[in-house]
Amino acid sequence: MLTMNAEFMLGAADKSQFPHHKYPEIAFTGRSNVGKSSLLNSIVLRKNLAHISSTPGKTQQINFFNVEEKWVFADMPGFGYASTGKENREKWRKLNFEYFESSENLRLIIALIDSRHDPMSTDLALIEWYEDHKKDFLIVLTKCDKLKPTAIASRQKQLEHLVHKCSFCREVLPYSSMSGLGRNQLIGILKKISL
Repeated sequence: MLTMNAEFMLGAADKSQFPHHKYPEIAFTGRSNVGKSSLLNSIVLRKNLAHISSTPGKTQQINFFNVEEKWVFADMPGFGYASTGKENREKWRKLNFEYFESSENLRLIIALIDSRHDPMSTDLALIEWYEDHKKDFLIVLTKCDKLKPTAIASRQKQLEHLVHKCSFCREVLPYSSMSGLGRNQLIGILKKISL
C-alpha cells in the first residue's frame, strides 16, 4: 500500500478562517479520544499527518488537509469530554456546527464511534442532527483491533439497527487504524465522492 500525498492547509479557530477551494470536503468527527487522528493517519499511511495525543481534547481548531489534490479532510475538535473547561468545549462545539452548516464543499461526515462501547447520548444526538439536516454521513467503528470478530459483528449490527431508518447514513463500517481493517472500503467510498 502506498502513502497518499497529504499536506496540512490551515487550522481554523473561527468561521472566517474556513478555506476556499474546489475540492470535496470530508469531515472527521466524534467524541474526544475516539481515534480521529489515528484514523486520518492510517488512511494516508502517514504516522504524523494528524497529531495523536494521549490527552483527549488536543484538537482545538478544525485542521484542514489537502489529500491527493482530490479531497480536503477536516479534522474536527472532539465532542464531549476533553481536558479543558466548559467554555472551551462549548466554543469548539459551536465551531463544529458552524462548519457543518456553512461549508459549501462538505460532501460526507465520517462519524467515529468507539466500537468497544455502546454509543453514548452525544453520538446519538449527532446522528440525529446529521439526519435532520440532510448531511450524508458514514459511521466508522474505531479500535476494532481490540475486539473479537464476533463482538465487532454484534456492534455493527447494533449500530445498523439504530440507523436503519436514516436516509442519509451510507453504512456502518468497522475500522482499525492498527490492522488496516476497513481502510480499503473507506477509500473506495471516498473515491466515489471525488468523481
